[in-house]
Amino acid sequence: MALMPQAELDITAGLVRSLLEDQLPGLADLPLELVANGWDNVMYRLGKEWAVRLPRREAAAQLILHEQHYLPGYAKRSPVPLPSPIHSGRPSADYPWPWSVTPWLEGLSAARAPQELRNAAAEDLAAFLVAIHVPAAPGAPVNPLRGVPLAARSGVVMERLDDSSRYPQAARLRTLFSEACGAPPWDGPGLWLHGDLHPANVLLRPDGRLAAVVDFGDLGAGDPAVDLAVAWLMFDGGARRRFMAAFGGAVDAATWARSRGWAVVLATAMVSFSDDNPRMAGIGHFGVEQLLSEAL
Repeated sequence: MALMPQAELDITAGLVRSLLEDQLPGLADLPLELVANGWDNVMYRLGKEWAVRLPRREAAAQLILHEQHYLPGYAKRSPVPLPSPIHSGRPSADYPWPWSVTPWLEGLSAARAPQELRNAAAEDLAAFLVAIHVPAAPGAPVNPLRGVPLAARSGVVMERLDDSSRYPQAARLRTLFSEACGAPPWDGPGLWLHGDLHPANVLLRPDGRLAAVVDFGDLGAGDPAVDLAVAWLMFDGGARRRFMAAFGGAVDAATWARSRGWAVVLATAMVSFSDDNPRMAGIGHFGVEQLLSEAL
């Protein structure tokens, strides 16, 4: 089985409470509930208003620092709430990495929502991306895996597609990815990116409107095409066309072509490494199906 990255530390409620007692005692007595255990971070709900976000492996620690430093700027531009940290936690004798307390943002994860609700968020999600895709400040972080030249991800994609049992249509996916790599590269300034935009990081209101966007661990500066890949990871054909039309002339044909390649990158990562996470695997399979439906 191909599994999510292994946690390097068991982050229990007792550990979280001890961190709070030491650094944020005013919130330490609130109820704690484990709500997410992802590839990089563990999330506990703290009372009704807060959440605690902690890296589960060393590789994610720097990503938390990026969120603490840069996410407040994103939040100022965003048309919907973002989990901007209200407390930047320090390592302790029992926990070696930085951690954060953020607002608890209400909403239904788009990964759990029926397709019609996901589709209803097309224009709102486009407006969110227009708002955050602005030139990044000098010295902004560059994620080595997201927003980089698409060809830099070619080796890992082709290796995944060698698994014919997972990808019976691997030849068509290789063609899609190769065509995307052939599109003109991004030649503008690095734009601020979400970096990991897919349904599990999107929260919806009951009517399908966008409620919030979460998990900015992969934020950085680069090619906006990586975020536009959400067009295939979240929407079906009709909603995808509405999503793309909502950008007007702000996104050129080459960027949309690269975004299709990024959808191959992200969807295959989810399919290949989520045997123990059916919801994430489902997002990946949906993305592959959408890409192939357009290729017919």
